[in-house]
Amino acid sequence: MGRRKDLTSEERQAMAFFLLQNSTDGKLHHGTITAAMAKWGCCRSSVSRLWQAAKKEQAQGQLVSVQSKKINKCRRKRVQIDLELISSLELHKRGTIRRLATCINCSKSTVGRWISKGLIRAHSSAIRPNLTDPNKLLRLRFSLEQIEYDRICNVLKFKNMHNVVHIDEKWFYITKANHKFYLTPEETDPHRTYKSKKFIKKVMFSCAVGRPLFNEDESVLFDGKIGIFPFTEMVPAKRTSKNRLAGTMEEKQIQSITKEVMKACYISKLIHAIWDKWPQFASKTIYIQQDNARPHIKDNDPDWRVCVNA
Repeated sequence: MGRRKDLTSEERQAMAFFLLQNSTDGKLHHGTITAAMAKWGCCRSSVSRLWQAAKKEQAQGQLVSVQSKKINKCRRKRVQIDLELISSLELHKRGTIRRLATCINCSKSTVGRWISKGLIRAHSSAIRPNLTDPNKLLRLRFSLEQIEYDRICNVLKFKNMHNVVHIDEKWFYITKANHKFYLTPEETDPHRTYKSKKFIKKVMFSCAVGRPLFNEDESVLFDGKIGIFPFTEMVPAKRTSKNRLAGTMEEKQIQSITKEVMKACYISKLIHAIWDKWPQFASKTIYIQQDNARPHIKDNDPDWRVCVNA
């Protein structure tokens, strides 16, 4: 059942005159209450109460006045949003709902309601690269170099990049400091130990991928996976322990990734992986796309030129 309609004073006065006009000797004509209900959209009890009040005032010889006496005591006035006050606050004071609510002296629920209604919008700010004019020119030049002219269709289009190998590096930790598992009720909790979180080993991997090639029937001719290479080295153990004797060769992670380490990985692993995985029908001119990290080798490096031209 919906909420009953609250009639205004003008509507109550109009209904009272309507009832008086459709009455004789203090009795309403048949169907008058139903007609008033349909006309003003209220219930039968409201019409009956208003009729009794109007009839009582008429019997006392007073001017019929059925003003609304309802006073809204339970509803609180909603807090009005002050956009100028919010925009005048410093950005670090608007980082969380709690901080913003404290600065504008209102509750967190009120701020949350403003956000849900779209009166305030949430924004995630990311650091943008501060590009200089030479940087912008280099990016523009790189973008223009990826455009080629299609003589058959007589249009400009981007290169398909089927002869480009993309490489990138990333550090990976052997394990996490906090790890969540789902166990059965009978299993015992796993016990993991390290001296400290700073002793958790991490290894850098270099990944090389190309663009996949598909046949006309959408079967995969080349999946684009060249390889992933860890930056590790074999070193002899310095001391004897319960696990191995001194001098036993162990694989250790390389903590400092220098230009020489990067070049050795590319020459000894990356080039051979490309030769092994590259399809025979694909282009023989291959471009290796590196990111902007300093340890990367230059295209004019003598050892690199000897390796790729071999």
